[in-house]
Amino acid sequence: MTTPATPSAPKSSGDKRNYVAVDENYVALTFEDRLRIFWKKNGKSVVGLVVVVLLAILAKGAWDYSLAQKEVEIGRDYAAATTSAQLKAFASAHPGHTLAGIARLQLADEDYAAGRSTEAIYGYEDAVSALKTGPLASRARLGLAMAKIQGGKAAEGEASLKQLLADTTEAKATRVEAAYQLASLANVAGRADDVKKYSDQVMAIDPASPWLQRALMLRANLPVAAPAPASKGATPAVIFPSTGK
Repeated sequence: MTTPATPSAPKSSGDKRNYVAVDENYVALTFEDRLRIFWKKNGKSVVGLVVVVLLAILAKGAWDYSLAQKEVEIGRDYAAATTSAQLKAFASAHPGHTLAGIARLQLADEDYAAGRSTEAIYGYEDAVSALKTGPLASRARLGLAMAKIQGGKAAEGEASLKQLLADTTEAKATRVEAAYQLASLANVAGRADDVKKYSDQVMAIDPASPWLQRALMLRANLPVAAPAPASKGATPAVIFPSTGK
C-alpha cells in the first residue's frame, strides 16, 4: 500500500498574531509616536508655513525700519528749513505730512502778520487739512477765521469764531482767544451787551488767561448808559420834611 505523501506545509507568510495596523488613531500610541506620524504626513506643509511667517515678519521689520528712516530724514529736512522759501519747498515736497502742516501754519502766520489775507487763508486751510486734530490744528482754525475777517469776510470769520468758542473739544487757549476776538468785534460794532457776554465767557473758560485782562479793558471802556428820561406827565415825588412827631 502506498503511503500517502505528507502534505507540504503551506509557505508561511509570517506570524500575524501580534501585529495590527498602526496609525495615529491607535490608542496604544505614545505622544511621541503620534507626533512622528503627524510630522511624516504634514512636515513639509508646516515648514512651508513657518517660512512664510518668518518672511512676513522680516518684510514688516524691513518696512518699519524704512519708514522710521524716512521720518528721520523728513525731520532733518524740516529742521534745516529756516527761511520762508525753504519752508514752502519743504511743505511742497511732503504734502499731507504733519511737519508740512506745521510749516504751512508758520507761513500762514507770516502772511497774516504782513496783511496778505488771501495767502494766509490758503495757508491756514492747508495747515488744517494736514494737521487735522490737536492744538496746532485748533490754532490753524483760529488763524483761518481771523484771516477771513482781515480779508473782508467778516460775517464768515465771525461765524467761525463762534463755532470755535462753542466747541468744547477745541483747545482751551483757542476758545479763549476766540471769545476775546468776538468781544473786540462787538466793541467795534458798538454792541455793548455782546462785549459783556464774550468777556464773561473768557473769564469762565480760563480766568488765568492773559486775554481776560484785554477783555476787561474793553468792558471798562464801554460808554456809560445814560439814565432813562422821565416819562411825560409824570409828577415828581414830593418829600415833606419830618415834623419830629
